[in-house]
Amino acid sequence: MFDLIAERIQTITADLPATVKLIAVTKQVSVEVVRLAYQAGVRDFGENRVQEAIAKQEALADLPDITWHLIGHLQTNKAHKAVENFPWIHGVDSLKLAEKIDEAAEILGKKPQVCLQVKILPDDHKFGWHAAELIADLPRLNELENMSIRGLMTILPLGLTDAECLDTFQKTRQLAIAIQEQNWSNISMNELSMGMSQDYRWAVEAGATMIRLGTILFGSR
Repeated sequence: MFDLIAERIQTITADLPATVKLIAVTKQVSVEVVRLAYQAGVRDFGENRVQEAIAKQEALADLPDITWHLIGHLQTNKAHKAVENFPWIHGVDSLKLAEKIDEAAEILGKKPQVCLQVKILPDDHKFGWHAAELIADLPRLNELENMSIRGLMTILPLGLTDAECLDTFQKTRQLAIAIQEQNWSNISMNELSMGMSQDYRWAVEAGATMIRLGTILFGSR
């Protein structure tokens, strides 16, 4: 199995620009398989659920250079646990959640790196701000000093054509540029967390800095 996973990782990373970080999504993947991906060179791992991730973090505590990314939807009542266990939180999808994370970070003495989740296209099945909503919330987000807002995260609706995928990722990047140009003191837009197994090539073309790949590395779960 190691050879197969290593080959998949090598094939993908060989074509990635140096500016793009591969995050291996290990939801429902065993600790043993995570170790194989680590041995193949991966150092950034993404989990969707806090409790599942904590169990893996404990089992992999002998690998101190792993960076853990929380990429799934985070309920506000789990913000404290998320801040406690994840240096990166990608799915910050509302002002209420951002405020809870900031509050937890102050209590814990941590400063998580976060991405703000946006929906460029309407999608009832996804969380996140619409562009206009995010722009309206930026003044309050800029006041949250216990987190480091690093950029945007997005998940595309299902059923888009390749051209629509590329266009939506490009619009996400354009939104990030527009926010960056406002020169907020506590908001940076240097990171774009976008692209999964089925669409990451279009995300990379559009300027992604982090791609979140699971199925293409580990198979269906």
